[in-house]
Amino acid sequence: MAYSQPSPGTDPDARSPRRGELGSILASLRGVVGALALFSCAVNLLLLTPSIYMLQVYDRVLTSRNEVTLAVLTLIVVGLFMLEAMLEFVRSRVLVRAGTAFDLKVGSRVFDASFERHLRQRGGNPAQALGDLANVRQFATSQGLFAFFDAPWTPIYIGVIFLLSPWMGLFALVAAVLLTLVALATARWTTPPLLQATQLAAAAANYAGSNLRSAEAIEAMGMLGRVRERWFERQAGFLSWQALASDRAASLNALARFLRLTLQSGILGLGALLVLENQMTPGGMIAASILLGRALAPVELAISAWRGFEAARDSYGRLSELLAAHPARPPALALPRPAGDVAAERLVVAAPGSREPILKGLSFAVPAGTFTAVIGPSGSGKSSLARALVGVWAPMEGALRLDGAAVHEWDKSRLGPWIGYLPQDVELLEGTIAENIARFGDVDSTAVVEAARRAGVHELVLRFPQGYDTRIGPEGGVLSGGQRQRIALARALYGDPALVVMDEPNSNLDDAGEVALLEALQGLKERRRTTFVITHRVGVLRAADRVVVMVDGTIKAQGPRDAVLASMLRKPDAGAPSGTPS
Repeated sequence: MAYSQPSPGTDPDARSPRRGELGSILASLRGVVGALALFSCAVNLLLLTPSIYMLQVYDRVLTSRNEVTLAVLTLIVVGLFMLEAMLEFVRSRVLVRAGTAFDLKVGSRVFDASFERHLRQRGGNPAQALGDLANVRQFATSQGLFAFFDAPWTPIYIGVIFLLSPWMGLFALVAAVLLTLVALATARWTTPPLLQATQLAAAAANYAGSNLRSAEAIEAMGMLGRVRERWFERQAGFLSWQALASDRAASLNALARFLRLTLQSGILGLGALLVLENQMTPGGMIAASILLGRALAPVELAISAWRGFEAARDSYGRLSELLAAHPARPPALALPRPAGDVAAERLVVAAPGSREPILKGLSFAVPAGTFTAVIGPSGSGKSSLARALVGVWAPMEGALRLDGAAVHEWDKSRLGPWIGYLPQDVELLEGTIAENIARFGDVDSTAVVEAARRAGVHELVLRFPQGYDTRIGPEGGVLSGGQRQRIALARALYGDPALVVMDEPNSNLDDAGEVALLEALQGLKERRRTTFVITHRVGVLRAADRVVVMVDGTIKAQGPRDAVLASMLRKPDAGAPSGTPS
């Protein structure tokens, strides 16, 4: 059974404020839920078959000693058992397909929302939302969910037992109440420690993930023991709470098992007493025992599946909050390729999750085709400006416009091909070199090679074992820092973008890489592409048309290169890079 993946944010019902997005998606599957309820009804009706069969065998066949009756009853029962098995099989398949349909409906939205949260709020585990989605899907496709469909049949089974004998029915009712109380105790006593364990487990995983990325520095400076101790403090707290929850759950599960076995044996004892007193038949006694087992099965299944239910409920809550906090991006009007005119209007920008401005009221206008170098001391806001230029960080106040349109409000899937971005911390994705340069779109071999040539990296790539088909790890594992930076430069130049922003593009380059970078920048000037380069290197300044000097989140000076550099030489404290030429 195949499914097509829907486009995220296209379902109008998904924006229902009353249900929430996840609730609306679940509501769209109500037809499947109804089918599962019907299958459960049929299955539970057929589960009366063993009780009726035993009742007939004891009360009719054994008394009449009629072998033909036994044969006919047995054939009928076998047929009903086959029908019940087929319905159970279909019910399980429908449940799995429903879980898959739910995942396909919401998976893209969860991925996008998780990406948005990580983009806007650094820290945490960006993969947690996908794990939460897996938790919800796994519980939704597990046998534990059948406890909710089968639970309404518990009073029906008990009612049938009442028809066989009021005393047996009363015994079954007491048994169901006792096991229900155990289920409620399980929910009350295991939920708090499970919640604490989940939070501490996430904290321990986040700590390990964020720190072990610096494995080389940890190893070189002997910090492993101290890092491990800090991680273990978090891990020990998680293990303690998890052990407490597990101990409580194990105790209550053992109690539930003891009660079930005792009650099932007890009803046989009560039935035998009633048979001896001629208040019911032997067949009724056996049938009541089987019916009690069916009546208690959903309660016992709910007890054993409670931890999975709690985990799925917590995951569902986190997913609902995530989707509500990061709604689907609305479709935007397709704009033509930008010419490259950039303007900042009293631009104020803060880091995601912070209200402390980094950029403080910047204003400038850069015509299309201009090469602008941005300089200034560390912490002056240069990298923040780069992120604002490409629309990664949204303005708190003011605006940053590309061809008159606010960059942050452009549809990134449409704007992205016209933007080239080389961040200071270069990250390549897992895949081939060609796929990375092509930004993981359809690989146009001609365009890939052209971008590599413009970045001066074509010959370097050809020296790799598989050339452009060489696979690299999530962080460019087989490449040096300089090689990653040069391939990332080719990625930034892919498709001949209208606006190119580079943040310290030569921080890891050797002399050959520096020459290739200057040639790439000269090529951008010749093709009149708007270029912003954040740099401390004099060589880059020589090629710039304009210079912007930043100090403490403000623009200290801006204008044509020669005029700004001359002004900086007269005032050395203005933030001139070391070695600025006269």
